[in-house]
Amino acid sequence: MADSDDPTTAAAQAVHRRYEGLLMVRTKALKGKGAWYWSHLEPLLLKNSDTGFPKAVKLRCSLCDAVFSASNPSRTASEHLKRGTCPNFNSPSKNTLVSISPVSRKRAADSDGGDSFYDIPPLTVVDPSGIYGGSFSPFQSHQPHQQQPLLMLSGGKEDLGALAMLENSVKKLRTPRTSPGVSLNKDQIDSALDFLTDWVFESPGSVSLSSLEHPKFRAFLNQVGLPSISSRDFATVRLNSKYEIAKADVHLKITDAMFFQIASSGWQPQNQEDKTMVHIALNLPNGTTLYRKTLIVGSSVPCRFAEEVLWDTVLNICGSSKEKCVGIVADKFKGKALRSLENQHQWLVNLPCQFQAFNSLVKDFTRKLPLFKKVAENCKRVAHFFNFESHIRTIFHKYQLQECGHTCLITLPTAESEEIGAMTLFGMVEDMLESAPAMQLARLDEVFKMTLIEDPTAREISHLVGNSEFWNEVEAVHCLIKFIKDMAQEIEIEKPLVAQCLPLWEELREKAKDWCKKFHISEESVEKIVSRRFKKNYHPAWAAAFVLDPLYLIRNNSGKYLPPFKRLTTEQEKDVDRLITRLVVREEAHIALMELMKWRTEGLDQVYARAVQMKEKDPVTGKLRAANPQSSRLVWETYLTEFKSLRKVAVRLIFLHATSCGFKSNGNFERMVCSYGSSRAAIEGVKKLVFISAHSKLEKGNLCSNGNNNDNNDDIELFAAVNSEDDLPSEADGSSSL
Repeated sequence: MADSDDPTTAAAQAVHRRYEGLLMVRTKALKGKGAWYWSHLEPLLLKNSDTGFPKAVKLRCSLCDAVFSASNPSRTASEHLKRGTCPNFNSPSKNTLVSISPVSRKRAADSDGGDSFYDIPPLTVVDPSGIYGGSFSPFQSHQPHQQQPLLMLSGGKEDLGALAMLENSVKKLRTPRTSPGVSLNKDQIDSALDFLTDWVFESPGSVSLSSLEHPKFRAFLNQVGLPSISSRDFATVRLNSKYEIAKADVHLKITDAMFFQIASSGWQPQNQEDKTMVHIALNLPNGTTLYRKTLIVGSSVPCRFAEEVLWDTVLNICGSSKEKCVGIVADKFKGKALRSLENQHQWLVNLPCQFQAFNSLVKDFTRKLPLFKKVAENCKRVAHFFNFESHIRTIFHKYQLQECGHTCLITLPTAESEEIGAMTLFGMVEDMLESAPAMQLARLDEVFKMTLIEDPTAREISHLVGNSEFWNEVEAVHCLIKFIKDMAQEIEIEKPLVAQCLPLWEELREKAKDWCKKFHISEESVEKIVSRRFKKNYHPAWAAAFVLDPLYLIRNNSGKYLPPFKRLTTEQEKDVDRLITRLVVREEAHIALMELMKWRTEGLDQVYARAVQMKEKDPVTGKLRAANPQSSRLVWETYLTEFKSLRKVAVRLIFLHATSCGFKSNGNFERMVCSYGSSRAAIEGVKKLVFISAHSKLEKGNLCSNGNNNDNNDDIELFAAVNSEDDLPSEADGSSSL
């Protein structure tokens, strides 16, 4: 007997155990207790021609005689059978567990009645273990392959039991198992499908309707006791039903509101080549926002077109009572659409979006501040050197992995762009600061030093990277963009009212001054850029709402709470008078100005002022906020009744939003619109989806002021949290082994 410790013998034993295991699995599968594909795959034991020992196990397809590796039968079945690689897989003559010879039909008349019958030859069942020689010991001498005798069934009555068992096994293989005991009544099924419908439609384009008919999803529904659903039913009956319900809810709330403001966003597309969606919503005095409609527009929209769309929206909602719409807040147009509408209808207050204004300010600095241009050019040179010089990149990535825990290229603008965009510049300087330690270590590497001797460009880059002034300028640019971006993000989340515009720009100026002092930058050039952007976005309603909102009253030495007129410029004070005069009827103009003077000298009773200015800490952000944001308007409506004309202006101004930020699409709807092209029915379906999703998001956002419309951020945070908690190799980077 061979030594069991011999490596060759041990390997042969392992191969034979693998072969016997596969035979056992296949035998169970043929009895209905295993995977379906074993009816088509047969284990083969290959032997070494010299020693006679088993050397490998293979799988043979019984349909086409192809031979495969036996390492992963499931994958073999999926790739060879399911994907259609096997030419005979769908052939009815070979896609069965038993082989039945063709039936020849004969017609005869017997002596009893002459009924027709079929002459069926005997059924042949093959013993799989016999085909491959049965059991085998690796220590026996190599024997030629001999086929075992075939077991023949007569086809008589005594074989009916075996055929019934065989048919039952086939049914078990082909029929998915259902979970026993799961039984839902009609109400439970309807409720479950209604919840599923809400989830599909309220997920902003993330769930495809066609995925509802995915076989795995259908199997899941069957497992939990729910019937199969039709994506066509979702795209027609259920979509229309949910749309009508949401539309009716919006109509009811608009009818109950005393007045409203239109918010319109999306007129400035990011990609100038694709179609974009314009979202139009309504802001109500009670702080809620309602979605109105979606507009599909091209990359270039004339100012006149936007004006017509916005005014048509007003007429469709208000009819003859146009004064119910007190204003519009929208992206700032290159033309004068908002200002033109305001001039035609004196009761309107049309505001530019402050979120867009702060983002535009970052672009202003990128284009007009010399420091930004200098840093952009220097960072581009450094990034190109470390990204695209192969031997330098290898050194850089070695130290980047050591210092940062990962390797990546430094952000660079695309080749098509002539100038670096604000966000691209921010990403580039952020990557530079993060990779600074790795760059400093790379400069000390011996291979890097050898490069400096022969390459003058490398010497220039090395000198630049080693210069502290360069890094100070990079940090300055990063710091300025970051605090403006942070303010813009806070504006998008908080959705400030119009009275908060002046304080926001004052806060921006203070931060800009501190930045200039920290990095030794000329305040004059920075202030010039900020002032230019401020003037482009300024509206007299900023100043008027600021002095009329009790939230900003200032307590003087005598204990009175007076409006902050001292914080306005002379021109802004005149703007307040002019705006109030315009917003009231001509007969009440002088009365409104007299009441404004009274408000300026007397202010508000300190009890009410303290109640309005009462603040509480936000549990999410930790910031102090007004305990009752609606109290400013309610004071004018219920307490300051002696200001008969001025209060009409105040209650309308105070609730106006300063941003058009409402429903924010994550891009899925835009991609759907672009893919559907000119299909009108498909576009209308997408619009209904947008309406339902936006209505749900805004309704939830009204309950939570910090609601985030971008669900993808939650996924990113989840993946980051999971990867930080589980110290496991990732299959995505190829680090796992089979």
